[in-house]
Amino acid sequence: MDSATGSSPSPELAAALHRLRSTLARLKAELELAREDRVAPPVGRLKGDIDEALELLRAVERLALGLVTVLVVDDDVRLAELTARGLRRMGYESDSAATFQESRPGEVVVFDLGLYSRLGESARSALRSERPIVVTGATDVASRALAKSLNASDYLVKPIELEELAAAISRRIAEG
Repeated sequence: MDSATGSSPSPELAAALHRLRSTLARLKAELELAREDRVAPPVGRLKGDIDEALELLRAVERLALGLVTVLVVDDDVRLAELTARGLRRMGYESDSAATFQESRPGEVVVFDLGLYSRLGESARSALRSERPIVVTGATDVASRALAKSLNASDYLVKPIELEELAAAISRRIAEG
């Protein structure tokens, strides 16, 4: 199948679209079987299929449209959500969290350095591999060294402006 530009979709995009179609077909089949058998559909399984379909759609959007997803992790839940909303208004897909668990593939992580001491070693390792953008109110040498140990792609001092954060996100995306 050719795209509107006349070129074939990338193998990654084609695979993501195929997995999305399969997930949606499985969801539809579950609903049809439940209707035919006159039983309640398996809500837990259907929710899992919907979650999987949304993740696959995000992958398709990232591959086809260059959509950038950002996870803002800050112990100030309100500040994290306000930042995520601001980023959404700027065209990013952004979520907020009060703790770092794990990011999605290709997601840019904005991490409040004040949360570092609450991370276990596996979370620290996962965060290091993400090359987070560190935000903090601290300007001391020890905080900068801690950010460096996290393999931070950027170090921003609070309060930050959304444009400053967007520029850091652009730099992070450019480095791959």
